[in-house]
Amino acid sequence: MEDRFDRLARVLMSKSEHLTYDDARSWIEGLWEDFESSRARAGYKYGGKNKTEEMVVQWINSFGPKLHEYETTNPKFKHLKKKK
Repeated sequence: MEDRFDRLARVLMSKSEHLTYDDARSWIEGLWEDFESSRARAGYKYGGKNKTEEMVVQWINSFGPKLHEYETTNPKFKHLKKKK
């Protein structure tokens, strides 16, 4: 998993110059966890790591350049809010 998260964090960093490696890594871990837990709560069978990675890559491609603008009240992502 370490290699997978590292690779995805680097892909995310390539989409946004505003994210440090640590920020990108936190985003990847949070998005990964949220997708898997949301899928489980919805009653879907576990799709495996490849399915989760596929979804995270879609989010990176869709939202990666703007993640630094994300505003949230979710404590999991609150530390990643845009620094003023």
